[in-house]
Parts: sequence; structure tokens; C-alpha cells
Amino acid sequence: MVDRKNTEDGGIEKPPWANLSAGLITGAADDDPSGIATYSQVGAAFGYGMLWCALLTMPLMIAIQAISAGIGRVTGHGLMDGIRTHYPRALVYGLVVSIIVANVINLAADIGAMGAALKLLIGGPALVYAAVFAVLSLILQIFIPFTRYSPLLKLLTLSLFAYVATVMVIDVPWMAVLKSLVVPPISWNAKYAVGLVALLGTTISPYLFCWQASQEVEEIGSNKRRRSLRRAPKQAPSALRRIGIDTTIGMIFSNLIAFFIILTAAVVLHAHGKTDIQSSAEAAEALRPLAGKLAFALFAAGIIGTGLLAVPVLAGATAYAASGAFGQLSGLEHKPHEAKFFYGVLILASLAGIALNLTPLDPIKALYWSAVINGVAAVPLMIVMMLMGSSRKVMGKFTMPWPLKVFGWLATVAMAAAAVVMFVTWGD
Repeated sequence: MVDRKNTEDGGIEKPPWANLSAGLITGAADDDPSGIATYSQVGAAFGYGMLWCALLTMPLMIAIQAISAGIGRVTGHGLMDGIRTHYPRALVYGLVVSIIVANVINLAADIGAMGAALKLLIGGPALVYAAVFAVLSLILQIFIPFTRYSPLLKLLTLSLFAYVATVMVIDVPWMAVLKSLVVPPISWNAKYAVGLVALLGTTISPYLFCWQASQEVEEIGSNKRRRSLRRAPKQAPSALRRIGIDTTIGMIFSNLIAFFIILTAAVVLHAHGKTDIQSSAEAAEALRPLAGKLAFALFAAGIIGTGLLAVPVLAGATAYAASGAFGQLSGLEHKPHEAKFFYGVLILASLAGIALNLTPLDPIKALYWSAVINGVAAVPLMIVMMLMGSSRKVMGKFTMPWPLKVFGWLATVAMAAAAVVMFVTWGD
């Protein structure tokens, strides 16, 4: 019998949807407009040649995100807080700088993509739309407490079903798709290597680690019954079970959507010789003459929906990472005057994302390289996470079990290998 008094929510029964939180939101935010663009790019460039990656990354993502969530739930602190406590400051600052750079570029790309997508649907000024979307997301984060904002983010995850619907309205040669999964048509060249790193970098990204760990911490702070597992070890069985289910469902959802986006680009764009896609909005526009208005509209609407979910996650993850690195109070449950540094970074990151859309530097084209930056920057952070998750000094008796260790290290090795291959083949 389970002692309900010792469960993380005091034995209160919740509907299944309510138990899906940090993992579901993190998985859905992974399929942001920048991710959609990267998936469209590799689908258009290589056809079915990278479909296998969407399935390969699924167990790797589940493991590494469960580890990040576990660190947050066990310690009661975000990733950067933990790294600052147990590792040299130089490492912390190096990691946080790389995260901030990649996140701001991602923010700019996502904000610009939402504006471009709405322009495609209704006409009008894309930059104005982009700024309105960014400011709206910022206002919601600043003025709505986490306990009320989190359900809104969960609701926005439904927008990803637009990409399921897109596949349903195009003619997919499923036997050819199945063959490509059994015998992947891999190209051994620099372009394929860079595409692989970009794809891995947009699916296994540092901001996702920071966000999910910090959201677990937020839920401890916003729920009077929950404590960090090091302080309340009897809550561990129900808490770790919830994290496992939540993260598994979130990452499966994320990877299936990525699979559908790559598939759409392969079937429609690559098959018709449209192999050079620079943005998610361009991918949507290219679908219109080739797959019809309905496929185009679904794809474009999905960009806006996922952007509204991903922009606050990116800005929030940046603020969490910076606050943790410098030992500052953080959290969306706090009011702005209580966590000035946290909200200052949140605002500056969002404004920087808007500003990049107003400069000659095209942030939409830069998004592919932000994914590459993520792919390279993720490696040292993942190594530190694996060491933290295995350390009794950090985790007490809740060090990660061997399946998470195996797949977590596999994910780390895969990211490192992809980066090495990219650099080795760079001049080819």
C-alpha cells in the first residue's frame, strides 16, 4: 500500500492531464519555430536521409531530460545553481555565456518566424507582428504567476497537432519511409554532418535542461506539500514516477512531431527539388503551391502556436541560467521587485530577440547556426549533469539509476561525436 500522506501532493488525486507538466511543456517547446526550420531544412536537403534521427534521439532525450528534472526535484535548485555550488566558477560562466548567446539567437529567430508566419496567413507587417508576439509573451511571464501560467503553456502544446494534421493532408509513400528507417540513406559529407549537429542541437538543447530542472523547482515552491527529495525522501517514489511518465510522454510527443515535420519537408519539398530552405516561414510558403492551401495554412499556424509556447521557455531558461550562475533569486512565482535580476535578464533577452529582427543581421538565417552552437555547447553541460546525477554529494541517496546513466552517457557521446564529425569534415 502507498502511504498517501508521503506522496508529493499529500495523496490528492489529480487527473492524468494535471500530472503532465514540466516534461510535456519542455518536449513541446523543443519543436519551436527554430526547430521547425531546422527540421524543414534537413528534410528538404536530405529527403528521408535524417528521419532515423528523430527516432534515435527519443530515448536519449527522455534520459537526459529526466536527469535534469531529477536534479531539480532532488536538490530543490536549478542546474546552474548546482553547478555554481559544486564546480569552478569559470566553468559556470563559460556555460552560461554559451547558453545566453544561443538562446538570444533562438529567440530572435522564433520571434521573427511568428511574425513572418502571420504575414503569410493574413498579410501585413511581419516585424510589427513579431514585436507584438514577443511583448505579449513577456507581459504574460511578468504579470501572471507560475501556478496560473503553467496551465496556459500546457494548453499551447496542442498547437503541435497542426503538424500531425499536415501529414494527414499530403500523400506520403509510407513504404519508402519505412525502408529509409530500416536502411537510412546517410550521406558522408560535411553538409550532412553539419545538418546532423544542427538537428541534434535543436532536439537536445541546453535551454531545455535548464528549463525543466527549474520548472521542477518552481513546482516545489508553488506547492506547499512538496519539498526537495533530499529534505523529504518519502515523497521520492511518487515524484520520480511522475517525472518518468511526464518526461517520457513529453519527449515522445516532441520527437514524433519532429518526425512529421521532417517527413513533410522530404515528401513535398525535397521530392520537388526545393532543397534550400532558410526558415520555417519559407518552408510553409513553399508548401502552398506543392501541397495545397490547407497544408500551408496548418504548417504556418503551427509556427505561431509553437512560438507562443517556445518564446517564454527560451527567455525563462535564459533568466534561470543567468540567475543560477550568479547566485541570484529566480522564479516566475516571484514578483518582479522580489527577483529583479531574474526579470531583468528575462526582459533583456526578449528585447535583444526583438532588436535582432531590426538589424541587417538576419536572425532567421542565423537560427541554423544557433542549433549548431547548441549542439556544441550542450556537450560540457551534459557531462557536468551526468557527474552531478551520479554524485551522492549532490543527489544524496537519489543518484540516477543505471538505465538513465547508460542512455544519458549515450546522449552525451552522440552529441560529442556529432560535433567532432562536423569539425573534421568542415573543409570538405
